[in-house]
Amino acid sequence: MSFICRFAPSPTGPLHIGGVRTALFNWLLAKKNKGKFYLRIEDTDKERSKEEFKKQIIDSLTWIGINHDGEEYIQSKNIKKHKEIASELLKKGYAYKCYCSEEEIKKQKEKCKKQGIPYTYNRKWRDPKDLKVPTNIKPVVRFKSKITGESKIKDLVQGEVNITNSIIEDFVILRQDGSPTYQLSAVVDDHEMKITHVIRGDDHKINTFKQKQIYEAMKWDIPEFAHIPLIHSDKGSKLSKRDMASTIGDYIKKGILADALRNYLLRLGWAYKDKEIFTLEESINLFDLKGVGKSPSKLDLTRILSINEYYIKNIDEKQLFDLLKRFAEKFRTKIDSSKEKSVLESISFLKNKAKTLDDIYCNSEYIIKDNIEILAEDKKLLDSNSKKIISEFLEKFNKIDNPNRENIEKIINDLIKKYNTNFKGVGQPLRIALVGSRFGPGIYNIILSLTKNEVVKRISKIN
Repeated sequence: MSFICRFAPSPTGPLHIGGVRTALFNWLLAKKNKGKFYLRIEDTDKERSKEEFKKQIIDSLTWIGINHDGEEYIQSKNIKKHKEIASELLKKGYAYKCYCSEEEIKKQKEKCKKQGIPYTYNRKWRDPKDLKVPTNIKPVVRFKSKITGESKIKDLVQGEVNITNSIIEDFVILRQDGSPTYQLSAVVDDHEMKITHVIRGDDHKINTFKQKQIYEAMKWDIPEFAHIPLIHSDKGSKLSKRDMASTIGDYIKKGILADALRNYLLRLGWAYKDKEIFTLEESINLFDLKGVGKSPSKLDLTRILSINEYYIKNIDEKQLFDLLKRFAEKFRTKIDSSKEKSVLESISFLKNKAKTLDDIYCNSEYIIKDNIEILAEDKKLLDSNSKKIISEFLEKFNKIDNPNRENIEKIINDLIKKYNTNFKGVGQPLRIALVGSRFGPGIYNIILSLTKNEVVKRISKIN
């Protein structure tokens, strides 16, 4: 059996992190089964759909490594076909025109609210024997849902799911202006695209039962469905676009690597034995829907940072430097070409304990910037004794022709003995003088990552 999957976002806002996970699961299922994965932009909501959001969706998927087959499928280009199917459903008696006014619908909703029950359209125009068709109202077209019995779907994640047909209202498939609704367009497009598997959030479950009836009415093959649990915020509520760190862009700005975020999203609601880290090839080979859990997953930034730290430690250092360069240019200060060699040669210690690209950038600032500023809190630590140590270090350091770990270590050890202090007593004042803070890389790494002239220039400023 060939697998054809799709991801169908609406360009009405930035792509949500839950949407990225849905796209990932569809992509992995298709790739594992040597199938196709398509991207469909559902842009029929003309008022809210924007080109900038479409671009953000495509860029986000590309960044995380989810590449679709063929061109993007633009839903609005297929509206004519959607309307044709609506007409066919009308002719076959599976749909009808509803002439209820907005005022009537509003009253029905208010009545349901007072009774404390969910609103369901009262099917007034389903069998309009004694009703006069108004001339001043444009009708909507509603699908004639089943009233009796039960419907079931064999969900590839949730198992068999049953529903009483009477709770599914006669839903609208064409609006008053003749434009198709999501329920109709999604089915027609999935059929046209020959989609075999639909993986989406479990908030779509009721939509699946509605759409299944359209498939049955048209005598079309019904795809297999898998409804994955939603992602919740750290507070336990459904994650929304208003939450912090809810879009790919939020993670890019933090300096999260694409491979790390993809790995995290893979494990968010899916498991394979006790394995935590997956290469891209392993992700494709090992993924299946049996490993998807039935309970909501909670977004955990601490876990994302932990996985990101793992990837930072293990990625090729030249590749890491290239990522740092792009990150700095976009979100910080561009690394000058004259400083690139020094940063690259120092990346092995600059990445130490770094959880993000931003951490590495902060560790690198003393190299990147020509002028460092000593923080007020750290300035207080430079007492008269510290300044003597710095002055004496400078005097001895100036006499070295080729600074290296061995001769620098001798100077520091001599100062420790002379001033009856410890390594911190010498290293901390030097670090403050060289990077502007008592925090930062090891003192030997700092000194050797700078030119001799730069070390002298910075230390000379302390008086």
